[in-house]
Amino acid sequence: MTTNKPLLKVDAVGIQFGGLKAVSNVNVELYPGELIGLIGPNGAGKTTFFNLLTGVYVPTEGSISLEGQNLRKLPPYKINQKGISRTFQNIRLFGDLSVIDNVKVAYHSLAKHSMISSILRFPTHFKGEQEMDERALEFLKIFNLDHYQHELAKNLPYGQQRRLEIARALAANPKLLLLDEPAAGMNPQETHELMNLIAFIREKFNLTVLLIEHDMSLVMGVCERIYVLDHGQLIAEGKPEEIRNNPKVIEAYLGEEVVS
Repeated sequence: MTTNKPLLKVDAVGIQFGGLKAVSNVNVELYPGELIGLIGPNGAGKTTFFNLLTGVYVPTEGSISLEGQNLRKLPPYKINQKGISRTFQNIRLFGDLSVIDNVKVAYHSLAKHSMISSILRFPTHFKGEQEMDERALEFLKIFNLDHYQHELAKNLPYGQQRRLEIARALAANPKLLLLDEPAAGMNPQETHELMNLIAFIREKFNLTVLLIEHDMSLVMGVCERIYVLDHGQLIAEGKPEEIRNNPKVIEAYLGEEVVS
């Protein structure tokens, strides 16, 4: 269910590298509970936009706010604590850590026990670690990864590594989940399962989800609205059926003007 106030408001955001405008004058509003797609040709600026939202890049123009709080110039860990988590186009797991430890990493910024209690091995340390173990295992069960919990992350099949990265992002208890091409490298069956999983976690965790994806069947199948970037600029926004038939979108993907 959506409300009248946006969860995320992006106002005329842009970033320039030297003389190149990678993203320019982008306006986006995401409302609580929405599942929104962000699409565009290769090099359109989609991942750059995610990097702006998560503090990897600082905008050279415009503003970004989450629940009315200005995120501009906050470091990535602060933005994560405010409620934005993400996955990456190229999987970024800790390959030599176990599956369950990869999920627990996300909890440490939220841990209640202090560094001193951990160093001195106070009872609060052990209690906190046990709580993190239990919570991490709950997430692994949701993603059907609990039987892999003691395996090294690098030894998981590719599709399961994708699921683990999403589980880790969710463990940080986000309000907004950014998924950067989660179906990349998946076969059709895995993509179909992922589509169902994304819809499921949005409902279960009451999340707002922004999804970058090249697989149009996935985007059209799960997203309620879609934004389209081309050459760093927003060229269209609307429902899937509107985007599918938009001449500007067709031109951006096919590289030729559509004559009506």
